Amino acid sequence: MKNTIKQLFHSPKFVIGFVIFVAILLTIFIYPLVNPGNPLEMIGIGTFAKPGTYVSLYDAVTTEKDTFKFEDADEKRLQNAISPSDKEAMLGLFEAAGMDYSAIDVDDSTQLIEFWDANFDAAISGAKLKKSAKRDLRLLNSRIQALKAGDNFTVVEEIDGETVEISKITKTDYINTNKVINVRKLPLGTDNFGRDTLRELIAAAGVSLKIGLIAGCVATFIGLLLGLLSGYMGGLVDNIISFFTNVFSVIPGFVLLILINYSISQELRGPTLCAIIIGATAWTWTTRSVRSQVISLRNRDHVNLSKLSGHSLFRIILTDILPYIASYVVMAFILQVSSGILAEAQLSMLGLGPRVTTTPTLGLMMNWATLYGAHTSGRWWAYFPVILTITLISFSLNFMNTGMDQVFNPALRD
Repeated sequence: MKNTIKQLFHSPKFVIGFVIFVAILLTIFIYPLVNPGNPLEMIGIGTFAKPGTYVSLYDAVTTEKDTFKFEDADEKRLQNAISPSDKEAMLGLFEAAGMDYSAIDVDDSTQLIEFWDANFDAAISGAKLKKSAKRDLRLLNSRIQALKAGDNFTVVEEIDGETVEISKITKTDYINTNKVINVRKLPLGTDNFGRDTLRELIAAAGVSLKIGLIAGCVATFIGLLLGLLSGYMGGLVDNIISFFTNVFSVIPGFVLLILINYSISQELRGPTLCAIIIGATAWTWTTRSVRSQVISLRNRDHVNLSKLSGHSLFRIILTDILPYIASYVVMAFILQVSSGILAEAQLSMLGLGPRVTTTPTLGLMMNWATLYGAHTSGRWWAYFPVILTITLISFSLNFMNTGMDQVFNPALRD
């Protein structure tokens, strides 16, 4: 056993897969301790908040301020104030007025605003535009001028019907976020329901991995049991088991999964039930593989000696056959786990996975992102980390399996 483990950890592919898989497991177990809470809690009023650090504006106003004069502060404010749609409107005004703006870099907000200030009056009076369009352009100009001229904001509060000035916030006022009471870091922002995407992703990865493990156990157990009986006993038992195996092999497994899950109401489709259904429809290739391995072992000398000694069928299979195919069974189990995770993701993408109200899974997160158009609106944080997580789990399991195959398969050894 020790020698086998040493051989496994001398396989680069197995080590890479093992390290990635262990890192995923540690993240699943440790992160909820650092950031506890319900992964389906809706913390955002809006949807798809961008990744970043969020500071309570209410608390920031009353936080002790420090004064700094950064040279590029005003330039950054102006650049941030001009949105792509604002730039399009500004350039549209110049074109309507017949003005040549080729000499300026339109991507440089500073140059664009300087050109705007110098030519706005002439452009707005000379351009043939609708009144509503000119009104919007004048509002844009007022906003730009207010941003350039304004030096402070006044914070007021209404007390006993009177407006009382509380404080002023100037352009040179800064606060240390460590002093603000309510600061929330959202490395992956929020999803379409306003939920912390990272916390949801970690919980979903754990549930999907649980589904894969249960499905792998069910599929491997059924396949191993039927394969052992079919391969060792032969005859009528072999014919019956082979018949049912062939029947299930002809039916596409995923189509069977869809039909079974569709017939079960969503309220009853929990992660465990989905995992059992996935495993119960994925045992055929394990049965065939185990059967072929057992057929090659059942007439070995040590097996015949056990038969002559009067050992029971259970003992012969357990002590004389199973140890010789144990490594193969472990590899089959790893592949079944990976297949189970992918099957759940596919089912959930079709809306046939576990119920959506209580448990997040990787497939459900992909389903939500697709339904609310995250992939078409540039909200990458709602779907790309999910794809990456599924890829890493499958990659690590398959790399572990490949490394084990190189160790246990004599034909692949160096």
